[in-house]
Amino acid sequence: MTTGWRSGPPDRPTSPLALGIVIAVVAIDQLAKAAATAWLPVQQPVEVIPGLLTLYRVANTGIAFSLFSGSGLLLTIVTAVIAVGIVVYWLRAADGGRLTAIAYAFILGGAIGNLIDRLRLGSVVDFLLLHLGPRPLFVFNPADAALTIGPVLLILHYAFPPRD
Repeated sequence: MTTGWRSGPPDRPTSPLALGIVIAVVAIDQLAKAAATAWLPVQQPVEVIPGLLTLYRVANTGIAFSLFSGSGLLLTIVTAVIAVGIVVYWLRAADGGRLTAIAYAFILGGAIGNLIDRLRLGSVVDFLLLHLGPRPLFVFNPADAALTIGPVLLILHYAFPPRD
């Protein structure tokens, strides 16, 4: 059975499409974080798009918005469990086609990217500060972006199912 863009079973985690996306997300994330660590001083802003995007490196020991900061081992375990859960759920998915496979791959790649940081550094390297003028919104990294793109794709698929 051929998997369609939005119909049929999603490509499996070991498919070339899925592996390629997971590997690309992890590679982009880790290379960007290595560059940020090498070239950006900690907590020294470098404006990229005035009033919107600033490079600003921090070590995040928590999760989104620095929630649960300082919960290192627990967050590492939770991140690993989530990554395994994503694969299990993905393997059980019966519909969604390639779109859901792409979504799961983004989520898994993002989880792995941040898990690598937690295991290696005890924190996650965040360096992209999104702000509206002087009002900071959040600091994130490419793995976090993937962890946002994946669920958005899943929401779009399930909120607007394909027509028969």
